Amino acid sequence: MSLQCGIVGLPNVGKSTLFNAISSGKAQAANFPFCTIDPNVGIVTVPDERLNKLAELVIPDRILPTTIEFVDIAGLVKGASKGEGLGNQFLGNIREVDAIVHVVRCFDDPNVIHVDGSVNPVRDKEIIDTELQLKDLDSVIKKLQRSQKLIKSNDKEILKSIDVLEVYKKHLETGMSARTAPVSDDDKRFVEDIQLLTMKPVIYACNVDEKSVTTGNAYVEQLKAAVASENAQVIIISAAIEADIAQLESEEDRAVFLADMGLTESGLNKLTRAAYSLLDLYTYFTAGVQEVRAWTITKGMKAPQAAGVIHSDFERGFIRAEVIGYDDYIKYKTEAACREAGRLRLEGKEYIVQDGDVMHFRFNV
Repeated sequence: MSLQCGIVGLPNVGKSTLFNAISSGKAQAANFPFCTIDPNVGIVTVPDERLNKLAELVIPDRILPTTIEFVDIAGLVKGASKGEGLGNQFLGNIREVDAIVHVVRCFDDPNVIHVDGSVNPVRDKEIIDTELQLKDLDSVIKKLQRSQKLIKSNDKEILKSIDVLEVYKKHLETGMSARTAPVSDDDKRFVEDIQLLTMKPVIYACNVDEKSVTTGNAYVEQLKAAVASENAQVIIISAAIEADIAQLESEEDRAVFLADMGLTESGLNKLTRAAYSLLDLYTYFTAGVQEVRAWTITKGMKAPQAAGVIHSDFERGFIRAEVIGYDDYIKYKTEAACREAGRLRLEGKEYIVQDGDVMHFRFNV
């Protein structure tokens, strides 16, 4: 499965600078709105030290990490939900992503124009939220109107859907996002077809100046307080520092640079961990002499579905999985040694895959 995160925010908050840094993309970074008209997509590898350690033991022909796609979506402005600033096009791009990375400006710089004239991260967040909520409200109302035309059929599903849509409508009208609406997980199926923008999980990326990257600042604290009630991740990142890191060729140089900045990891690592946590994602591995590879799955996925991530035939013809825990593999160093020590397990269709499992699948199609 390929994870896709959309980078959104007001113009001139550092979105394209961040995108360029983490994906080596070519989005135009300019000091005016709408410099990025078409969404830019960058595919980045997910750093995972476990993959490297497995490769050191197996010595494969190739190493394949899992990836995340970052989509740089042009800056939204007030009125985007009504089509202002090419808003309809960009809001449509957001529908396609799994999660939203909302970049919020948390730095002062008189040389970088703010579209609203001053730095205020809470106001900026609310502007984006409002545009997404208004677009969702429009989608809910249209579906509600379609459903109400069928009310005479007395179909229980239609009647239930109307009740659920009314809940979303009232919630959105109060300026709240759909993800916080008081609706059960089962009832959320009634809005799956309209792909509500504010249902998507959010990572708030506070773009700070260099001196604030380790401790944050007053702007960051204001944003944290504003989103405390949301099920969202808040990370501190400096797009300028990420741009500097992206210029360095070797991992050693990057490690030295981070240490000099007082950092233990890059902003990309922070974004990756936040996305995996927010979306309840796990990684399992396949390890052989041809390749050592990481695969992304959803937490709670059973062995056949995890096999299906590799190929649909693996799921359709699933027989069993041979499983070694990551720690056991590192301890015993080879698959054969794990087998001899009784640390290789045979698991069936009901096995729930764990983060870090090293797996081989047996199947017959």
